[in-house]
Amino acid sequence: MPTFDLYATDPGDPHWQVPATGAARFSWEYDDGRDRLLALYQKGKDKQWDGQKRIDWGIEVDPYDPLGTPDESMSLYGTKHWAKLTDHDKGELRQHYASWQFSQFLHGEQGAMVCAARIVESVPDLDAKFYSATQVMDEARHAEIYGRFLHEKIGMLYPINDNLRSLLGDTLRDSRWDMPYLGMQVLIEGLALAAFGMIRDTTDKPLPQQILAYVMQDEARHVAFGRMALRDYYKQLSDAELREREEFVIEGCYLMRDRLRGVEVLENFGIPTAEAEEYSEQSEFLALFRQLLFSRIVPCVKDIGLWGKRLQRAYVDMGVFGMGDSNLDLLMAQDEEIAEKLDAERFAAEEHDRVAEVQDTIDQGTR
Repeated sequence: MPTFDLYATDPGDPHWQVPATGAARFSWEYDDGRDRLLALYQKGKDKQWDGQKRIDWGIEVDPYDPLGTPDESMSLYGTKHWAKLTDHDKGELRQHYASWQFSQFLHGEQGAMVCAARIVESVPDLDAKFYSATQVMDEARHAEIYGRFLHEKIGMLYPINDNLRSLLGDTLRDSRWDMPYLGMQVLIEGLALAAFGMIRDTTDKPLPQQILAYVMQDEARHVAFGRMALRDYYKQLSDAELREREEFVIEGCYLMRDRLRGVEVLENFGIPTAEAEEYSEQSEFLALFRQLLFSRIVPCVKDIGLWGKRLQRAYVDMGVFGMGDSNLDLLMAQDEEIAEKLDAERFAAEEHDRVAEVQDTIDQGTR
């Protein structure tokens, strides 16, 4: 079925064109490179995988409860509207929320693919070009996987959220070569990693858990790449240039915080926009969710050298300043371990089934 037939609301023009700026840069130095980035490039090659084969697409998914979402996590819970919903209505609400959330993941992954391609084009160093080329493939795989999950398992998509579109547009329109790193690798992917992780660690549904764990294994490398490249580059910038980047981060963080309210879902259920925004703001679950989403961004921003007073005040205002001390390396190591553990458990179960099948065949032959 064509994707446009599955959108919950009209996405508008099927193509979004962002005018490109900046220069394409070539490097004629083919032998030299930073050992850390070349090691990450090697890891990017070694860790390529096929989303058609690694993920068990035969697992059944209930489209009306694809993530095992508890009632309390939906912003309509406890309002005057909740008591009027039938069980079927609540199932549809869960479907819409999951569709909205995974649709933003899908659109973000396409944005990451385009940004990674832009980095290949514009970054001056060949070692960074090499790694970015592996990331383009990673992001294509992620978009493929999220698209398949939405089409085959949920049966519904949502258009790109306005705030995500705005940040993607700002990132791609900027002519400075480091801005796709900052907008995508640090802000959008950092936020996505935290969102993926929260769902991965709370869902009791095996298919979305597999998808998120394997995607996060890739994304951990991407954020590490952004940290390495920007930390080196930002040491060379003037205070004025650093403040310009901090302003971009501040605006981007506010946009990303406001992206995650899911107001569009409530509007689809007939809730007026102002009322839907109020419910989303008052939701204790969403408030905690938004705060935890910055657990990957704040320490990364601090690590690459953007930590001026105005940026710190913005993080205090958002209630996320304390996350600057989070251990990113530990979080990413855990992401790797969880994906590898899922693989080991799945392979062990498959091996057990094969052994049982062989033994059953032997037993039948001896009767």
